[in-house]
Amino acid sequence: MTPREKISQMVHQARGISRLGIPAYNWWNECLHGVGRAGIATVFPQPIGLAAGFDEPFIRKIATVISDEVRAKYNEVVQQDDLGSRILKALPDTTSGWLWALKLWYRGLTCWSPNINIFRDPRWGRGHETYGEDPFLTSRLGVAFIQGLQGDHPEYLKVIATPKHFAVHSGPEAERHHFDAVVSRKDLYETYLPAFKACVQEGRAASVMSAYNAVNGEPCSANIELLQHILRDEWGFDGYVVSDCGAIRDIYKNHHKAKNYPEAAARAVQAGCDLNCGSVYLQLGKAAAGDLISEETINRSVLRLIEARLRLGMFAEPDKVPFDKISPEVIDCPEHRALALEASRRSMVLLKNDGALPLGKGIRKIAVIGPNANSLDVLLGNYNGTPSTYVTALDGIRAHFTGEIVFAKGCDLKRKNRSGFGRVARVVQGADAIVLCLGLSPRLEGEEGDAFNADASGDKLSLKLPGAQEELLKLLAQMGKPLIAVLFSGSPLDLRKVDQLANAVIQAWYPGQDGGGALAEILRGDFSPSGRLPVTFVRSDDDLPPFEDYSMKGRTYRYLENPPLYPFGFGLSYTSFEYSCFALEDNAEGIRASVIVKNVGTQTGGEVVQFYLKRHDAPNPVPNFQLCGFKRIELAAGESAQVVVLISASMLELISDDGLSRREPGCFTFYAGGQQPDQRSEELTGKKVLAREYHFL
Repeated sequence: MTPREKISQMVHQARGISRLGIPAYNWWNECLHGVGRAGIATVFPQPIGLAAGFDEPFIRKIATVISDEVRAKYNEVVQQDDLGSRILKALPDTTSGWLWALKLWYRGLTCWSPNINIFRDPRWGRGHETYGEDPFLTSRLGVAFIQGLQGDHPEYLKVIATPKHFAVHSGPEAERHHFDAVVSRKDLYETYLPAFKACVQEGRAASVMSAYNAVNGEPCSANIELLQHILRDEWGFDGYVVSDCGAIRDIYKNHHKAKNYPEAAARAVQAGCDLNCGSVYLQLGKAAAGDLISEETINRSVLRLIEARLRLGMFAEPDKVPFDKISPEVIDCPEHRALALEASRRSMVLLKNDGALPLGKGIRKIAVIGPNANSLDVLLGNYNGTPSTYVTALDGIRAHFTGEIVFAKGCDLKRKNRSGFGRVARVVQGADAIVLCLGLSPRLEGEEGDAFNADASGDKLSLKLPGAQEELLKLLAQMGKPLIAVLFSGSPLDLRKVDQLANAVIQAWYPGQDGGGALAEILRGDFSPSGRLPVTFVRSDDDLPPFEDYSMKGRTYRYLENPPLYPFGFGLSYTSFEYSCFALEDNAEGIRASVIVKNVGTQTGGEVVQFYLKRHDAPNPVPNFQLCGFKRIELAAGESAQVVVLISASMLELISDDGLSRREPGCFTFYAGGQQPDQRSEELTGKKVLAREYHFL
């Protein structure tokens, strides 16, 4: 390749080089919870909802389905546009080549998912893209998702996964292009890096995306410590790094760490960022002419990018890559839609139930109220595809209940206008139960530029329910009827009034295309709720440290100082489970933990078996408790099962202030149960978890 041709491969909309048989390609695709932004696709719950399932095999199954649809869309474009391909080969540097690359936008095989950042602060607008606040849970689900996307073929990758945003990235959105996340070595290695390490070393992710922000003064996309010393030298990563979109521009324009764009491009490539989402890398020719970068350094990045395309089979002989046979018929097929429904069922978390649920057969009239009751937005989240059919809460209730169903919006999500309250009062007359659908939407929380109605570029200024929603809740609570509150949101809210006034509370997240059907099944009792919170619901804004502070002190269940309203790992069921025979056994790879679980209720149900540990004699601060194992099981009434997990020896290591892991003798307590071993969970469930002491010598 000529120097110009090499540089043309280092931007996300790469030109074709016909004399070398290299077609143009667009590296930008999204598959966060389904193929995004490329037309019809199966839409699964937003990742925070998928995380509530606490189920690695199920996440991998979902990711496998998503990768089928990614491949199908790519195959469809390639097979149906053979003429465009021939034009491209003849005229690689003309507009035709760029148009071909543009046509592959959101239909390529390099997916910029999953988002494995730690949801450290509930005000962050993009937290619903993540798997929650816990490094261990995020690690396990991230690895499973990546394995499902990339497949297990010995020679070819089905899809390339891209865990993001590396690293220490979770707001504030309004400042992300210039923000410097100041973090201690302990927090860096204990909280912010473990999921990336697992996804690289266990998941074998073929690419990683760097973040917009700086870490300890150095922009992530030009951060030698992150991209070279940690990612490649410590962890052995051998794939390519892509910048977040516009992040290379930020090095000069917003972080002011370069004198101009050529220098910004040179600094990023030298640090190990191989691909630019954007066009600043087209300035690398000027950088090379000014001796800011060598051709050898450019070659290194281009080789990584070409190798990735080779591993995807883009240059292979016909019929050699098995994934090329995946047909567009798999997109949105009945099996995929059924899996999306099951995912929605498992994602929902029952937070309160005084006996109002499930709704009995004697229910003749249900009043469905609220701004999220008939909303498509709250089903889909962000970075989503378009479902061929969808079921809102109102649709689902109408389809699953035979009695009279009445509806009133009541109020807007955000505006404080109460003009709809009068109609609400009339509609609920004679109702046997009220289902009140409140919360947020991706229009209020999300990425900078996407959440159009947000006050803080996608972040929340407060955890309070916005607009007149709390007043609507109070109005309905006075009606003297069973009141079921359903919260559609991608993040925790201040639910103190909801918890006080509603008879039952369900956290529905952004539940995917058939979220309304799943909700109706739970309301009717056809499915026993089994979701668990992957993030803590604090009581109010007063319990949060400053948003810009990246210290973990006072954050998440691991370092929380005040009792929450609803703890991490919490969720109720329609049945009941009993634990016994908790045992620990040393293993060559760590500790084998086992426990017997029995469904002592009257209904089949899923249970998330959780294992935690606590160290008692550490020389420096350690988490209150730390999730170290989990497994979701399904048991019929009266059925029991032994659950076994292997707790890695690395979970016993201490992370010191210098960021180093050390295995030091000490005393631990291990816990097993359906919840976290904290006092608040015990208050909410009336149950204690089992405990065993363990001495590490």
